[in-house]
Amino acid sequence: MWIYLGIVSAVLLGLYDVCKKHALNGNAVLPVLTLSTVAGLVPMLACWSFSRLDPETAQQLGLYVPVATRSEHRLLLLKSFIVCTSWVLAYFAMKHLPISLSTPIRSSGPAWTLIGAVFLFHERPEPLQAAGMALVFASYYAFSLAGRKEGVVFHRSIWILFMFLATLVGSISTLFDKYLLQQQGMPTLLVQFWFSFYNVALMTVFTGVVWWPRRKTFTPFRWRWSIALIGLLLIAADFVYFQALENPEALVVILSLLRRSSVVVSFTLGAALFRETNRRGKAWALAGILAGVFLIVLA
Repeated sequence: MWIYLGIVSAVLLGLYDVCKKHALNGNAVLPVLTLSTVAGLVPMLACWSFSRLDPETAQQLGLYVPVATRSEHRLLLLKSFIVCTSWVLAYFAMKHLPISLSTPIRSSGPAWTLIGAVFLFHERPEPLQAAGMALVFASYYAFSLAGRKEGVVFHRSIWILFMFLATLVGSISTLFDKYLLQQQGMPTLLVQFWFSFYNVALMTVFTGVVWWPRRKTFTPFRWRWSIALIGLLLIAADFVYFQALENPEALVVILSLLRRSSVVVSFTLGAALFRETNRRGKAWALAGILAGVFLIVLA
C-alpha cells in the first residue's frame, strides 16, 4: 500500500509543478506565490482547529497538531524563511524558463543535499553517491546544450542561476527538516501547520512591501484556478507522503525515488501542454539526472 501512496504523492507533485507553470505564465510572481500559500494553509487551519476542539478524535485520525513551544516557533519561523527564499527564486525562474528545463534542475536536489551533508555533518559519500553526483553534473551539461537551442545559455541566464540557487536553498531546507524531525523530535503536522502559517505571514509582508506599492510597473496580476491548486496539491502530496512513511514496511529509499520521479510527470505533461521544443534531447538529460539521483539514494 505504501508504494501506491508514494506513486500518488509523486503524481501530485508533478501536477503541482504544472500548475505553477500555468499560474506564472504572463502573471505577477509574488501575488501568485502568496495566494498559493494561503490556499495551502486552509486545510492545515482545519486540522489545527479540529485539534483544539476535539483533540482525542484528532489524535485517533492522525490529524492532531500539538502546541508549539517558543523555541519550536523560532525554529519553524527560520524554516519558513528558508523555504520562502527558495520559493521566490524558483517561481521567478519557472516563470521565465521552459518547464522542461526548470523542473529537472529542481529534481537534482539530493545531489546538493549530499554536498551539504558532507560539509555540515561531515558525512563521507559512498562510491555510488560520488558516481551519482558526477552523472547529475554531466546531465546539467547536456541540459545546457539543449537550452542553447532555445536561446537559454546556462552560464549567462539569470533565471538558470535563480533555479540553481532555489535548489541549493531547498537542499538547506531538507537538511534543516532532518534536524527538526530527527534531532528535535517535532511531529510532522506541527511542522506542516506552523511552516504553512509562517509562510503566509512572510509572503504577505514581502509582497505588500515589494510588489504592492509598484504593482502598476510590474506584470499585471490575473487570478487563475491553478493558483489555489498549487497550495492544495503541495499539502496533499506531503500528507500522502507522510502517510506512506508511517507504514513500518515502507522503505525510505524507494519513497525518495518515487518522489523524485514526479519530474517525469511535470516534464512530460508540462512540455506537451506548453508546446515546448527539443523534448527528446532534454529527455535524455532528464534520464541522466534521475539515474544520478537513483545512485545517490540507493547508496
